[in-house]
Amino acid sequence: MWAIIKKEIKTYFISPIGYVFIGIFLLAFSISFNLELNYSGGIINFKDIFVYIFTYLPTILVFAFLIPMLTMRTFSEERKNGTEQLLITSPISITKIVIAKFLSVLSIVLIALVLTSVFLVIICFFGTPDVPTILVTLFGFLLFCMSYISFGIFASSLTENQIIASMITILTFIATWVLPEFISSGSGFSLINMFYKFTTGQINIAYTITFILFTILCLTLTIIVMQRRKSSK
Repeated sequence: MWAIIKKEIKTYFISPIGYVFIGIFLLAFSISFNLELNYSGGIINFKDIFVYIFTYLPTILVFAFLIPMLTMRTFSEERKNGTEQLLITSPISITKIVIAKFLSVLSIVLIALVLTSVFLVIICFFGTPDVPTILVTLFGFLLFCMSYISFGIFASSLTENQIIASMITILTFIATWVLPEFISSGSGFSLINMFYKFTTGQINIAYTITFILFTILCLTLTIIVMQRRKSSK
């Protein structure tokens, strides 16, 4: 399994995808950082500014399009290039293959999040950030990413067209994002709204379990899809 993880991560950085993802995410993060500084009315809240950045539209919107860029190729590209047969007939189980691809994408996201620590250093230089709230926010954001990644991988397993896989992921994200605006009970289906609860500095156990169960569900569905494709060969 570790061989697949290393291969996948290496592939992201051999091609421009990994660099583009990290670069654009940090650019969006920078824009959000500057927006908070410029529109704070001259009173900069260094205590919570790092947390606010994660809730700004540039960061969330760009992230909504970046995750599918990573996940769309996980299985769609294998099928399109004709390497899927080699993958599903390898000695490694389908379960390990799916988990390996999930962890490889998550690793790229973690690299991007680690690099955002530069902004935290800047904030620490000028003020005193609320470290516990920051840690809880990052924990919630990581859970949100895990759920989003797992769904993107599931979408990739359904089609050999990477564009279709990415569009399924993006449209589903946007649909659950705006659903609460039209249906009051829709907030329970919105991953982004669940993440926002973590920005208050309180770990919501119910939402934590929901994120984890959603991730497991999507990965399980992916395994089922790939197992069926394997048995049909």
